[in-house]
Amino acid sequence: MKDFVLAIDQGTTGSTVALMDGRGRICASVNYEFPQHFPQPGWVEHRPADIWHSVEKGIRAVLRKRVCTPAQIAAIGITNQRETTVLWDRDTGEALNNAIVWQCRRTSDFTESLKSAGHEKMVRRKAGLVLDPYFSASKFRWLLQNTRGIGRKLRAGKVAGGTIDSYLIWQLSAGDAHVTDVSNASRTSLMDLKRCDWDSELLDLFEVPGSILPRVVPSSAVLAHTKGVKGLPDGIPIAGVAGDQQAALFGQACFTPGDVKCTYGTGSFIVMNTGDKVLQSRSRLLSTLAWQLGEGGKPVYALEGGAFICGAAVQWLRDELQIIKSAPEIEALARQVEDHAGVEFVPALTGLGAPHWAPEARGSLTGLTRGTGRAHIARATLDAMALQNADILLAMERDLGKRMKPLRVDGGAAANNLLMQIQADILGRKLIRPKVIETTVAGACYLAGLGVGMWSGVGEIRKIWEAEQEFRVQIKPARRRERLASWQKALERTLL
Repeated sequence: MKDFVLAIDQGTTGSTVALMDGRGRICASVNYEFPQHFPQPGWVEHRPADIWHSVEKGIRAVLRKRVCTPAQIAAIGITNQRETTVLWDRDTGEALNNAIVWQCRRTSDFTESLKSAGHEKMVRRKAGLVLDPYFSASKFRWLLQNTRGIGRKLRAGKVAGGTIDSYLIWQLSAGDAHVTDVSNASRTSLMDLKRCDWDSELLDLFEVPGSILPRVVPSSAVLAHTKGVKGLPDGIPIAGVAGDQQAALFGQACFTPGDVKCTYGTGSFIVMNTGDKVLQSRSRLLSTLAWQLGEGGKPVYALEGGAFICGAAVQWLRDELQIIKSAPEIEALARQVEDHAGVEFVPALTGLGAPHWAPEARGSLTGLTRGTGRAHIARATLDAMALQNADILLAMERDLGKRMKPLRVDGGAAANNLLMQIQADILGRKLIRPKVIETTVAGACYLAGLGVGMWSGVGEIRKIWEAEQEFRVQIKPARRRERLASWQKALERTLL
């Protein structure tokens, strides 16, 4: 009986492969990290072959856990780091250059030139996005202009391009399918949000030939089939695909307009379901596509804001400052002090995202005294993670014109109880943490399962979702205002 879904969660620092059963339980999971490459300050790259090998390794490893046989896998779901961009050879499937990662800022000058020329209004109207090197379009342009031998291959029609979901589907299907789902396409700055297809004016602006791009398809439907993948039989449907943050929104069962979640990963990403309407933000948040269920299904839209550095700030404390040996240690270290004691860490290590959009901003650590210790820096780091999110969430409320529903939280750092309490206090809103905090995996599984009929609809999935813990506000409004004011002063110094 085919009653398991295999999920591939391809993230910024590693790939997770997991198995979910028909009752929505994640029964097995493995993760393999791969190297990050930083060829110049502000540049971030991945070797696509490293990504694919981590996925292959993960598939074999999760099946060795003997939760199910390969023949019991009904479908495969994919969720992925979104704006990361790659070009590959249509004949061999080999990458033509390193992938440019979503964090990379190398195209800042180009996007600024477009902004100065007055193009941002058109881009926002059509794609829902601001002009920033974060998104894929300028990365495609850079690769097309800086990859050896690309002109000859383009003329011969040998170049394929896409985000990581497209690259993985190509590899999983032995090149039979070149597709991307609407949620990933909406992160490129090349898709018209309302038409759910590539836009000729946007393609011309960014100098990207439409011929290299994948076909835009729904997030939940049979999109391709496995072929020649080690450890898997041919013919397994690839039936669910979504960018990681949209997958997390789906995995949190945020199916009603106004439902909102925050995922704490390498960065932190807040996404709110806005239903069948494209909500244009007055606070420079992003309008994006959440998902589309089935061919001809009505698109569901969302409002999003993201901080580029969240969990990555903890990694920086571990790897560069070496004040902790492992990421989970930060909670116990931060609990050693009552508060941040005036220390402010603005983690603009790769610029600032929403709502500031300052790609050239750099991080700052201020308010240090002779009494400052490791614990104060740890506490200031957790505070910063929560404060960045509060900036975004409060901007969302201004756009909506009303208070939002309780915030659903997930991702690796959501397991940090101190961080969750700080977030509730600084935001002044209740937080709800689900039993399954890796909701990107859950969302990919739900989408794939729906695509092959394992579940009848979102109502059945809503019954599967369960809360694990709530975090209620524990500080007074005056103290919250004081904390937010201190943070704003630190931000202003960073943005000078």
